Amino acid sequence: MKRIILILFLAFFFKTNAQTENTKYDNTLAESLGGDDYGMKMYILAILKTGTNKTEDKEKLNELFKGHMDNINRLAKDGKLIVAGPLKKNDKNYRGIFILNVKTTEEANALLLTDPAVKEKLFDVEIFEWYGSAALPEYLKAHEKIEKKKH
Repeated sequence: MKRIILILFLAFFFKTNAQTENTKYDNTLAESLGGDDYGMKMYILAILKTGTNKTEDKEKLNELFKGHMDNINRLAKDGKLIVAGPLKKNDKNYRGIFILNVKTTEEANALLLTDPAVKEKLFDVEIFEWYGSAALPEYLKAHEKIEKKKH
């Protein structure tokens, strides 16, 4: 009797702790997005902070921020930037984030230097490797359908 109870317990334990295959898994999509077995991949997270350039020239600032927005749109169109947005005012002087769809910090740094506001030190940047859903780039297709105005 003890043996039967042990066998039933072990069968229940392994059944509840075993990983299961996802019946909705799409191998072609997973491969096209670079997903691993868990549908995840590495990205580069960039946190933009207030930079060392303290210029107060309004014309120059407008030019740099226009270039910043144009660069965001270009990188998104190229599939290199998949998330970008400002942060609410905070005590760390963090201004915004980028999630870059690149494999290395070197590639991320090169892309960041294409941003005039970064290049001119209006923003300093901290970068981190970040593990997230490989499907993240797919949300941009839905976003295009809900944005009423473009930058």
